[in-house]
Amino acid sequence: MLSLPAQVVLAQESSVDEPPFEQQLMRLSEIFGALHFLRPLCGEDDTPSWRDQMEDFLDAETLDENRRRRFIERFNQGYRGFSVAYRDCTDAARIAMGQYLSEGETIITDVTSRYGR
Repeated sequence: MLSLPAQVVLAQESSVDEPPFEQQLMRLSEIFGALHFLRPLCGEDDTPSWRDQMEDFLDAETLDENRRRRFIERFNQGYRGFSVAYRDCTDAARIAMGQYLSEGETIITDVTSRYGR
């Protein structure tokens, strides 16, 4: 019984250390990974690549190695999620790509306007 309150306090402390926009940035990392797979699959030649944009994002947002690893893992999840499902560009892949571009723009606009990031 005594360990339960301590676990709750530890969970609360770790979330207090995170910036309020952390989950949005994690989602953005996942979107970058998905777009890094989908855009070339559908013949889009983005320069810089979504991986390069992720590298720039990591350089700007992460000084802590653990946080950096979490962002990279989310990028990889986004990439893998589509790489197992698609071998060719389909209408569904194009729709997903458009939705991810829109969602990424929304996250960037929200975080920069609310938090000045």
